[in-house]
Amino acid sequence: MNDLISEIGRIISKSKHVVALTGAGISVESGIPPFRGPGGLWEKFDPMEIGHIRTFMKDPARVWKTLMAEMRGVLEKARPNKAHIALARLESLGFLKAVITQNIDGLHQAAGNTDVIEFHGNFAWLVCMDCGRRKETVRVDLDTIPPRCECGGIFRPDCVFFGEPIPEDAMVRSQQEAQACDIMLVVGTSAIVQPAAFMPLIAHQSGAKIIEINPEPTPLKEQINTIFVQKRAGEALPAIVDEIERMVD
Repeated sequence: MNDLISEIGRIISKSKHVVALTGAGISVESGIPPFRGPGGLWEKFDPMEIGHIRTFMKDPARVWKTLMAEMRGVLEKARPNKAHIALARLESLGFLKAVITQNIDGLHQAAGNTDVIEFHGNFAWLVCMDCGRRKETVRVDLDTIPPRCECGGIFRPDCVFFGEPIPEDAMVRSQQEAQACDIMLVVGTSAIVQPAAFMPLIAHQSGAKIIEINPEPTPLKEQINTIFVQKRAGEALPAIVDEIERMVD
């Protein structure tokens, strides 16, 4: 495995444009449970009910009291882990140009990444459904549910519910970055949730090398030729960046 880490470090050190695609797996080590799988939030709630925009529009208080209250409690405690910090280091070295993430936790930005394309929005911010005012989630009083803006409108999280489209700017920019990169790091994602799962395919078709870091193989490994690292993100990414730093000194 050390030889593979060294080889990946060598490949990235010769690259011009690296893009990372991240999913829930990269944030598990920060104490944020995934939505899917064992221990995921969707074991507690029916995603197509409590996580659907139709439910929020009909009964926002119900969604705030269940899903949103739990998520806020988890996210307030979460901090960037070694994997997030490693990606920020990779950006500071000049190799990583953008992060495309399916996560809504804001941990990439907290770690220091400056160009983060959020496929599903960000729970760190709320937006008023009437006037469009945005406000940091931690600054909103939850003594009244649902929380309301100064204008009287209801706040909703600035993230994508089931039944809503991916923001157009996130889609366009993700496709552009996938086409432009010479390496795509696929980290902590099942690679099955569309349209994010298309990004490695677009990158591959554009000639990029795909490096996948996951504890378990995903369908992506069967679809295209990837360099697969079967490790946790918090273990593999810092080791890879350490190798790169040694090579570019």
